[in-house]
Amino acid sequence: MARVRILLTALSVMPLLALTACGSDSDAAAPKKVSAKTAALGTIDPGVLKVAVQPYAPYTTVKDGKIVGLDGDILSYAAKKLGLTVQPETTDFAGMLAGVQSRRMDITIGGVAWTKDRQKQGLFTDPPYYSPPAMAVGSGKTYKTINDLKGLRLGTVEGYVWVKSIKAVPGAKLRAYPDANGVFDDLAAGRIDVGFLDPLIIIAAEKERSEQLKTQYLTPPTAAQVKAKPAYEYFRPYQTGFYLPKKATKLEKAISAQIDAMYQNGELTKLIKKWGGDPEQFLKPASDVAPARRGVDRPADWNAPSIGTAGQ
Repeated sequence: MARVRILLTALSVMPLLALTACGSDSDAAAPKKVSAKTAALGTIDPGVLKVAVQPYAPYTTVKDGKIVGLDGDILSYAAKKLGLTVQPETTDFAGMLAGVQSRRMDITIGGVAWTKDRQKQGLFTDPPYYSPPAMAVGSGKTYKTINDLKGLRLGTVEGYVWVKSIKAVPGAKLRAYPDANGVFDDLAAGRIDVGFLDPLIIIAAEKERSEQLKTQYLTPPTAAQVKAKPAYEYFRPYQTGFYLPKKATKLEKAISAQIDAMYQNGELTKLIKKWGGDPEQFLKPASDVAPARRGVDRPADWNAPSIGTAGQ
C-alpha cells in the first residue's frame, strides 16, 4: 500500500505522532443536523469521520481539504452514503495506525494491509480492493515467475515487506531505497533489474517514464512454494482494508456494507480504472484471502467480496 505496505515495524500501540489537520473549517465542522442513523455510527464527533492519511499518491493525498486518490474516492463515496463529512488529517504511516489504535481517529486508509497482528488492535473493513504483486521492469524485459527473478538485482523501499521476499529469492541481490524515486531512477539507469512497489505507484511512474519502465504482474507463488519459503507470502496479492478502532463495530459494519455494494454496482470497477488499475487484478480475491480471515475477524462462512459478488 508493501508500502502497502506492510512496514516491518512494531505493531503495538505507539505514541501518537502529531497530526496536522488539512481540512478547511467548513470541511471540519460537523453538519448542523445529523440524523439519528448517522449519529448511531458512533464517530468521535457525530456526523464527522476523522480520517488519518499519509501523503501517498495515487492512493491518498490531501488537496483543498479533501482526500484525493483511489482510497480517498472509495471512502468519500461510502461516507456520503452514510451521511458523514470526511475530515482528513495528515501524519506518517506509524501515526496512522497509532491514531486508530488509541481512538484519536475514526479510521485510516491508504493501502493498509490486513494482518492477524493488526486486527488484534483494531478493526478492518471488508477489502476495498486487493493489491496484486506488481513489478517495475526495464523496457523490453519480461519476468513472470519467482524463478525468473533468481540472480537478479531487485529493488524496493526500506522497510517494505518485499525486503523479506527478495532476500528469499536464490541469488537475488537486494537494493533498498529511502523512497520509490530511488527505485525508479536506478531501474532507468540499469543498476537494478526489477523494482517491487505498490501497483498504482508503478502505473503512475510508467505514464511519466514509459520509455524506461513497464508495469508487469508477478505470477503468485504456489502454496507449496510459500510453505517451503514463508517469505514468499509477500509475493502474493494481499488484501487491503480501512482500519478502525476496536470498539467502532457499528461504523466498520456500515462501511463494509458500502464497500460490498460498490463491488456489485460497478463503482469500484469505475474507480480502479480511473486510477489506472486493472479490475481483474484489483477486484478478484486470491484463493487464500477468505480462509485467512475466517474465524479470525470474520464468520466461518465469510466470502471475500469480488466483482459481481459481496462479502457475507
